[in-house]
Order: sequence, then C-alpha cells, then structure tokens
Amino acid sequence: MRLFIALEIDEAIRTRIARFLDGVRGFAPDARWVRPESLHITLKFIGEQPEENVENITRALETITADHFEINVRGYGFFPGARMPRVFWIGIEASAELTSLAATVDEKSSGLGIPREEHAFSPHLTLARGGAGSPRKQKSDRPNRSFQHLQEKLAALPAPEFGTMTAREFFLYRSQLSPSGSKYTKLAGFVLH
Repeated sequence: MRLFIALEIDEAIRTRIARFLDGVRGFAPDARWVRPESLHITLKFIGEQPEENVENITRALETITADHFEINVRGYGFFPGARMPRVFWIGIEASAELTSLAATVDEKSSGLGIPREEHAFSPHLTLARGGAGSPRKQKSDRPNRSFQHLQEKLAALPAPEFGTMTAREFFLYRSQLSPSGSKYTKLAGFVLH
C-alpha cells in the first residue's frame, strides 16, 4: 500500500482555498487540479509498503514527542520555478517546529529501512500539476505553457491569505490511486502536545 505522513489543514482554510481555486482554475484549464478535500501538508512520502509494515510505522511515529505550532497559509509559487512551472502551490509559513517535526518523522521512518529524504523540507500545498514529470528542475527543461495565463492573472493580484491554524496532530495516510484522482485514508493519528 502507498503511504505518506502529513498534517491536515483546518476546514476554514480549506474552504477559502476552494473559493480561490474556483476563481483561478479557468486560467490553466490543461492543468491537473487537486480536489480541495485532498489538500494536506506532506511531512514524509513513504511510498509502497507491505500492509504488515503499517504497525511498525505506527509504533515508530507514536514515539515522537513534539509541541503543537501555528501555521500561516498564504502566497503561492511554482516548482521548479516560474519560468518552467510544473507544480502550482500555496505557501506554508511556520516556526522551526514544523521543520523539526518533518526531520524527526524522516529519522524515525529511516530506522525502519525507509529511505531518507534527499531534498530539504519545503512545506506547501500542491494545487495543480501541469506538464509531465518531476516538479524538480531537469536538464531537458524548456518553458511550460500550462500555467502561463494563470501566472499573468495572479501577478495582477495581491498575494492570497488563507488563514492561520494550529497544528495539533499529524497522520499516517494511505493513498489509493484512481483515474479520478487519489483517495486518502487516515490510518493513524499522532497528537502534538
């Protein structure tokens, strides 16, 4: 089964993002847009694991002790950059506790044989994907027109503000891929004190 670890976002923030998506989706009709109910802040993508590993992963995550913290959801950007965008995202601003939590999750899962993250943690909410392949910069990159009209429209607007929330829990999720998009199921929750 495909697994990942993430923070859920508050419903009020999700609703504001859904309204924002309704207003901008038409500016990039060829992009693959994420459903608002699927939005989450990924701490660690684990990938395919045998079902029997879920219990070990859950036990390892239960040993994490961390404090709750504030998250501000605002602004936007593109991966790998504005010239060759493949992913449109909303920004996440948080204290060092968020980065520390992601590092601890990575460390605990690596103790189970799950590969460590290769790149620095970059918290965000993915809104849409355009073009093919990885969101990271490639040697073969050339300008991607999927988001050009969207970029022009957003440049004329102030940076969007979606709100502030307190992260009080993180979750182990199962991801099931389907033609209509991924379906996420919470397998376990872990409290932030």
